Amino acid sequence: MESDKQYELRLTAEPQRLAVVRRIVMAHLRHWKMAEAVDLCLLGVTELLANVHRHVGPGAECLLRLTAGADGLLRCEVHDTSTALPRVLTPDEEEINGRGLALVAALSADWGAQVEEGGKVVWFALKTVPHLAEAPLAEVPPSTPLRLAPLRVAWTGPTPPSRSPATCKPASESGKQRGREPVRLRA
Repeated sequence: MESDKQYELRLTAEPQRLAVVRRIVMAHLRHWKMAEAVDLCLLGVTELLANVHRHVGPGAECLLRLTAGADGLLRCEVHDTSTALPRVLTPDEEEINGRGLALVAALSADWGAQVEEGGKVVWFALKTVPHLAEAPLAEVPPSTPLRLAPLRVAWTGPTPPSRSPATCKPASESGKQRGREPVRLRA
């Protein structure tokens, strides 16, 4: 898959590190202008990393890879050292665990898992809105100035009281400035 952007993070799948990983993923998606995919991506990444911790073992090292394609497809992969492939479970109503991968499968456009050299990769893909590439400044046509007709304003309220020069004196001529004595400067 050709991509415009890719990010990789090597980490140990520990629950106390997941909040930091989520912030990193969120920052990258916002930087890539894919903010609409943040919530679903964070849910999926959290589930895949929690599965590494639960099924591969505490302290297991893994690789998180985000790939944003020009077509708007966001692929999130987690590589670990186990060759045991995950499977979607159908737990009983009272069962607490076993729904995460089914949730990822339901919310993503596609998902899968495959054995690779040194372990496996579990991935999911989200469809996002493709963004047009920004044109270099040299290719942007010069903007034409916007010309507007003069704005005419008509007063529709009550007629304001007349203000003739005789009735409108500056504060310094009347001798007082808002209730204070005039200030005199020495030469």
